[in-house]
Amino acid sequence: MRQKKNKAGYYILLWIVALIFFAPVFWVMLSAFKTRDDILSVPPSFNFTPVIDNFVDLFSRDTFINSFTNSIFISFTAVAIAVVVSFFAAYAFSRFKPKITNFMMFILLSIRMVPAAATIVPVFLMYSALGWAGTYHGLILFYAMFSIPFSVWILKGFLDGVSVRYDETALVNGAGRLNTMFKVILPQVRPGLVAAFIFNIIFVWNEFLFSFIVGGTSVETMPVTLTTGVFTSAGIDWPFMATMSVFNVMPLLVALFFFQKYLLVGMTFGTVRGEV
Repeated sequence: MRQKKNKAGYYILLWIVALIFFAPVFWVMLSAFKTRDDILSVPPSFNFTPVIDNFVDLFSRDTFINSFTNSIFISFTAVAIAVVVSFFAAYAFSRFKPKITNFMMFILLSIRMVPAAATIVPVFLMYSALGWAGTYHGLILFYAMFSIPFSVWILKGFLDGVSVRYDETALVNGAGRLNTMFKVILPQVRPGLVAAFIFNIIFVWNEFLFSFIVGGTSVETMPVTLTTGVFTSAGIDWPFMATMSVFNVMPLLVALFFFQKYLLVGMTFGTVRGEV
């Protein structure tokens, strides 16, 4: 009985913490259905008449439709490229075990540790020289490059947990290396692929600095539109901020809800070892 009470108390505590962290998101969603006066009312207004004018105004703006489609296209394309490249790299590190594997893995992870502000100037100068600034392929290649190191770390952990006997058995029975990779090994590390995809989608979808500087107005994504469109001659456009934030957050919330089990596995970097 006492154990059940402790377990119930533990889950109640988890729910309380989750609700506290979700409260700001809920408030923004609530504000999307308020008028400007209701949003700025003091004390905060909980008893209000919901309106959809904010959403009508948002969909009437070409910048929103353009940035929303840009975010979807750039994010999914860049991360898909990164996951494919990372799978090949992680397989090579895991199965062929080069002598510099540990050093290379350290270098790969170190790339993600460098602050974005420290690299934005050289990246912009390089992109300007190549003529890639303000282009879709330029931004996609950059995000793919930035997503590869973390993906390699996750996938190598999963691949290390798959026994080499599967490779040996497939190769002995006449399968080529590519067939072994994609038909034997790939299905067993699918959770790692999904985890890497979701983790990087979260980063790319929310990234602002490089999208603003390198992409510019030609390839405007959701965070850039949210930042640049919120200021008007009358001050901050609070209804626009609220409704735009809802569309910026909802795709990620839906993805996290459906793929949360893969995220939990991915957070361990596939470090659960043993014969699969």
